[in-house]
Amino acid sequence: MQVLELIIFAGLAAIVLYQLYAVLGRRVGRQPEDGPAAEAAAPLLRPLDRPLEPVDDGVHLTGLAAVKARDPSFDMTTFLSGSKQAYELIVKAFAEGDRPTLRNLLAPKILADFETAIDGREGEGRTETVEFLHPPRADLDKAEVVSGDLAQLTVRFLAEFRSRTKGPEGEGVDDRRTAELWTFERRLKSKDPNWALVHVDAAEA
Repeated sequence: MQVLELIIFAGLAAIVLYQLYAVLGRRVGRQPEDGPAAEAAAPLLRPLDRPLEPVDDGVHLTGLAAVKARDPSFDMTTFLSGSKQAYELIVKAFAEGDRPTLRNLLAPKILADFETAIDGREGEGRTETVEFLHPPRADLDKAEVVSGDLAQLTVRFLAEFRSRTKGPEGEGVDDRRTAELWTFERRLKSKDPNWALVHVDAAEA
């Protein structure tokens, strides 16, 4: 009888020890060996304390893409329409010696060149007026952003106009057909929407 009781007590003790092992032997909470892995994962869960730095992917935009990137509102159709109006205004103002109009449309260096030519013509006692026979044709020849947000767009103009001149020798009428490359410049981030003429070159007709 005592032997049977010992066997029963031994069985109960084995069951209790097994349950204790099952509970105490489990991994509860963070274990010492988990340190490196937990530290590595932590930054992914923390809020960023500064904005991400822009990534330079090595792509550098040129031409109209560069202009549009710095000024998304830029519209090629609007620009060419405005350049034709500026072309007619400048040609007529130069012929008539209209300096105030030229000052609003020309960069300082080219304005100085135009005024020198006007002074020379007036010194000879000559006057001139211009009448366009047809609206000028304007086509974009080149576009680039040369420095920061400074854009330069070159337009090829084809135009036909009639020039009437008066001088000491009398009056003259001359019908002309011209082809020129005009370069306009503007700071794309400027609040001033106007482009200034900075250079004029002859072009093939």
